[in-house]
Formats: sequence, structure tokens, C-alpha cells
Amino acid sequence: MNTNRAALIIGIDDYHFAPLAGCVNDARKMAAILSRHEDGTPNFDCQVIVSSTSEHRPIERATLKEAVTTLCSLNSEVALFYFSGHGTANNLGGYLVTHDAKRYDEGMPLTDVLTLARKSVAREVIVILDCCHSGELGQLPQIDNDSAVLREGVSILTASRASQEAVEVGGGGLFTSIVADALTGGAVDVLGNVTVAAVYAYVDQALGVWEQRPLFKSHVSQFTPLRKCNPPIDVEILRLLPTYFPNAYYDFPLDPSFEPTAEPGHDEHEKIFGHLQRLRATRLVVPVGEEHMYYAAVNSKWCRLTPLGRFYWSLAEANRL
Repeated sequence: MNTNRAALIIGIDDYHFAPLAGCVNDARKMAAILSRHEDGTPNFDCQVIVSSTSEHRPIERATLKEAVTTLCSLNSEVALFYFSGHGTANNLGGYLVTHDAKRYDEGMPLTDVLTLARKSVAREVIVILDCCHSGELGQLPQIDNDSAVLREGVSILTASRASQEAVEVGGGGLFTSIVADALTGGAVDVLGNVTVAAVYAYVDQALGVWEQRPLFKSHVSQFTPLRKCNPPIDVEILRLLPTYFPNAYYDFPLDPSFEPTAEPGHDEHEKIFGHLQRLRATRLVVPVGEEHMYYAAVNSKWCRLTPLGRFYWSLAEANRL
């Protein structure tokens, strides 16, 4: 796979002390989604390590630490670490639970995950944890006197706060199911990009105030898309925004000739109206004085850019689309 984006994906079901049922499914689901963009082009080069009752593979703390260390040592554009399994916390901090867990040595400390992410040579590091108490990763103290918890380029997305459990529903983690929906189009922007911040916003809105609450922390100067989906509107139409709207607050005049059923027909106006309808569907344009674009045209009203439309107008005006 020709990509400079690496993902380590871990799923553990078969803990002898407290088996789980959906973590391996979640890991494989995430790998399938992240490995390709929606158009089928390569995305992340995924290494999947799972352990289930039918496919037992001991994942001990040393195994997990070695795998995360290897991921963070790759000279990649993006290094993504996903973990689904048990998480726990004590007065010393949080842990990703491994098969050789014992009291006060439950697995890989979250401080180690953070240290490796901070020292990674990857330009951007994204950590996604679907386990109980995963929020411990977002509230750790400074690792040493000279280094901030998050270096630039590191983002953390966790299923729950430090004191909360992560719920399993329908054969998988609730958090991962929502993340998967976000990555497959639920959190897509007008250009077809899905960023980790957009995934968090989607998860945040999907989970109620009484449910587990996700945590998101990031120190980045710009977000790299996690995945690209088919955009809801052609970029060629977006580039026409300054043509249709000479300034961002211009009211575009409509009349019946724009409506396709009008007689006689007006091909150029109908083409423009089709574009405006698409812009309306993506919340970039709204009719003025009417609820629907059809009646705005029939009754010779106007349409104008929404605040989101003005944002994309500014990008098109600056030749950034």
C-alpha cells in the first residue's frame, strides 16, 4: 500500500479475568475504514493485532509497548494508535490492560503512551482509545520539567472521562460505533474531509449528558484529514461562489426564468439555479423572503450566503479551493 500514514490497531476480547465481546470486531472495523478513503484510494497502512477466544494471541505489556514504540518511530506523515479493550486506573494513573495484568501493574501505563507520542518522529500523532478510564490520558501532569504534556502535532480522543466506563452495545463499543459513523461520512465537511476534531464534535453530539462523555485534547496548528469521503458538492461549484456573489453579503436576484419548469426555458439560468440548489442543500445558501428556493425564483426574490457559505466564498476568492 503506497501511503505514508501508519495505524496500529489493537483489539483484545479474551481477558481470562473479564472477557469482552466487541473489541476485536471494533478493531477490524476501524482497520477496514481507515485503510481506504471512500473512493477506494489508500489511506492508512494498518497493522492489526487482535486477541479473541477463537484467535488467541497473548498481548502482554511488553508486546503492546513494543508495537506502540515501533509505530511512533516511523517517519510517517500521521501515526495513529487505536486501542479497544479494558482500561483501568488507580492512584498511580491509568493503564491499557494487557493479558499479563496484575495489581498495580495492569498493563501499559498511559504515561508511556503519552511519552511515546510526544517523542514520535511522525509529523502528527493521533491516539484513539475505546476503553474504560481512557480519559486519564488527557489529564496527565507534565512528564518532566521541560516538556508539555502534548507536543505540537498530537491529538487524543478517548471514549470516556477518567472516572467513567466505556459501554459496549450490539457487539461493539458504543464510542467506536459512533466514530465509525463519523469517519464514513457523518463528520464530513463540504470538501469531503473528516478530521479528528470533526469526529469528536460528532461523538460529543451523539452522546447525551448522562452517558459516557468523550474527551478530546489536541495541540496542532492545522488538522490533517483522517479520511476523505465523497464531498456533498463538487468543488467546481464552490469555486463559482465569487462569480455568483460579487461580495460575501450580496443578495443574488432570482426570477421565474431560473426555475426549470418556466416557459420559455433559459438554459444558463437553469444551470445556475441547479448550482444554487446544491449550495442550498449543503447549507451554504438560503433563500430570502421564501422558505424554498423554488418559490424564491417564482416570486422574484433573492438568495444569499450563509455564514458557512461566506467562509467558503472567502476560500474561493483567495484561490484556496
